[in-house]
Amino acid sequence: MSDKDTKTVINNPCSECRPSAIAILKKKNQKSVSDRKITGASQITTRQSLGPVALVAILFFLWGFAYGLLDVLNKHFQEVLGITQGRGSGLAAAYFGGYFIGPLTYSGWIVRRFGFRWTFITGLCIYGVGALFFWPSAVKRSFGGFCGSMFVVGNGLSTLETSANPYISICGPPKYSEMRLNLAQAFQAIGTVVAPVLGAYAIFKNPDTAGYDSLASVQWVYLAIACFVFALAVVFYFAAIPEVTDADMADQAEQTFESTGYTDRPLRKQYTLFYGIVAQFCYVGAQVAIAGYFINYCVLIKPGFTSAQGSNQLAIAQALFAIGRFIAGGSMKVVKPRYILLLFNSMAIIFIAAAMGAKGNAGITCLSLVLFFESCIFPTIFTLSLRGLGRHTKRGSSFIVSSVCGGAVFPPMLGAVADSRGTQVAMAIPLMGFVIAWTFPLYLNLYCRRELDGFRESKVGVISVGDSENQFERKEVEVVELETVPKHRESMSR
Repeated sequence: MSDKDTKTVINNPCSECRPSAIAILKKKNQKSVSDRKITGASQITTRQSLGPVALVAILFFLWGFAYGLLDVLNKHFQEVLGITQGRGSGLAAAYFGGYFIGPLTYSGWIVRRFGFRWTFITGLCIYGVGALFFWPSAVKRSFGGFCGSMFVVGNGLSTLETSANPYISICGPPKYSEMRLNLAQAFQAIGTVVAPVLGAYAIFKNPDTAGYDSLASVQWVYLAIACFVFALAVVFYFAAIPEVTDADMADQAEQTFESTGYTDRPLRKQYTLFYGIVAQFCYVGAQVAIAGYFINYCVLIKPGFTSAQGSNQLAIAQALFAIGRFIAGGSMKVVKPRYILLLFNSMAIIFIAAAMGAKGNAGITCLSLVLFFESCIFPTIFTLSLRGLGRHTKRGSSFIVSSVCGGAVFPPMLGAVADSRGTQVAMAIPLMGFVIAWTFPLYLNLYCRRELDGFRESKVGVISVGDSENQFERKEVEVVELETVPKHRESMSR
């Protein structure tokens, strides 16, 4: 097919062959859909996406809650079980180690083979099983058992992220992808606020005199989590969740041709994606290292500061993190995401450097502000890395989620330096990660302006296809099958 034919096809998409978004939204308990089928979900408007996005946002809260508990458990296991900072980092290594295995193996395959719904359900079930494992680990007071339980939890959450992050990004108009994911992930930040408070007042209220009782509290907290996530899996089975396939994403990307210059390329030539993976790996490693040793930092630089006070201060810092996500997400309505990402990453570098030299309240304030400016980095790197992937969107998102395993690499490095040189000096480790991640938005602003800005001009999902809902309902709900999207387009142009 010639370039001229290609332009004709892209500029005149065959809306008669595309099922309606309204029809797909009305279809409940949908079985798994082949990624080679166009479902019409690529045309979902903001209003139509509110229900599915709100339901999936609950998963982000669960993720944030588990992550927030991880930071608290790290410090207090050092006290209750008598382990070093370096060994305590094994908890984070186990948790984020699951992120390396899941997305690159079974969870990435599940989302492509069975769709988002069944990936959500699978992730919730694995998460629930891991939460149940905390009970025998607490009974035996086994740090190795806790690490094993956290590894299973990490596998479950990585499976949820493999589906939830791309789903939020693509469920709705593409021009609002960054804003949508930032606002949804703000609920993850809320979970990280709740968890340290629970840890301070319920789990480890007095670890020096009630070590056994505090571990018993861990048992009951994770048992409640397991019951909740199993119930949520049932909800996702019955919920109306429109499936978005690779064919849908290719169809959507082709419709942005005039503004973005989109061309279908093989996965190995998606250079922005691979750069984003490296940036995400370094950023997540830095974020996890800071949060995991935040309480240690506070206790070190402010004499008389207790671990419980440090846990409360971590909750305040996580609240700033949540506020930052809401501010950044709202700002993306008017400010280009690539600008916001560069600004927030730059400020994170400045304040982590300041925290390395400050003392007392000044140091705690600087490190808390680092969490504020971290807020939008993960979701914005994620969505900007997926831009223009088309039919490779699901596979690309699996790769990006796997880069979260950076959280298993940086904390042990920081812990080792903290044991020998102190936590304040060890903050050079996350500083290094932020600097490497900072080069990604710099690259985007210098070399990817046209493509990224083109998606913000796209009208896909903003203006509904058709004149009325009745026009949508006249079309059949059945999906359109194709071998590959380019061949589908070629056949339509003939």
